[in-house]
Order: sequence, then structure tokens, then C-alpha cells
Amino acid sequence: MISWDVKHSHAEIGFAIASKYWSKGIITEATREVIRYGFEKMGLHRIEGRCNYNNAGSARAMQKLGMKLEGVLRGQLKIKGVFTDQKMYSILKSDYDDHLRDQRI
Repeated sequence: MISWDVKHSHAEIGFAIASKYWSKGIITEATREVIRYGFEKMGLHRIEGRCNYNNAGSARAMQKLGMKLEGVLRGQLKIKGVFTDQKMYSILKSDYDDHLRDQRI
């Protein structure tokens, strides 16, 4: 978890992995467990994640986890001197419950 807001029952997750491990399902598998822990043990209501606008792999991982695109945060981060847009994804506890049910079918 990158941040955890106890009062509002939400957290932000993030991930990074060396390029030689991309597209192997490692991030999806590990983050699935972080999300599970957040909802089932920490009692979270909402989990957020962001990725750079052009990072298709991270966006795909969040979608596989049942996270929904909420929008684009324009000029959110300054990376190597350039302001970069980011996509904001989230999953609510109710989405998580529905996603689990769909995966069992």
C-alpha cells in the first residue's frame, strides 16, 4: 500500500517490476492478494491505483483485478522534467465481492 486513510477506509496501491518480468502475471497475482487483504482484513471500502497514461500493461493489470477506470489526472506527475498524465483506477468492496463471484463461475 502506498497510502492508507483509516478515517475514510481507503488506500492507494502501486507496483513496479523490472521489464524482464513484464507480462508474466506476477503483478496481477501479487496485487490480487494485496487487494484481498485490504478488503478482508483491513476493512477497506475503496482501493485506488494510478498508472502513467501510456502504460498499457499496468492499466491492463488493474482491469484484470476488477478495477474500473475513473478518469485521467492531467499533468499529475513530473517525470524526468515532463508533466505526465495518469489514469486513475479504483475498486470498491462491492466491486470486489462481485468480481470474486464472477471468477467462481
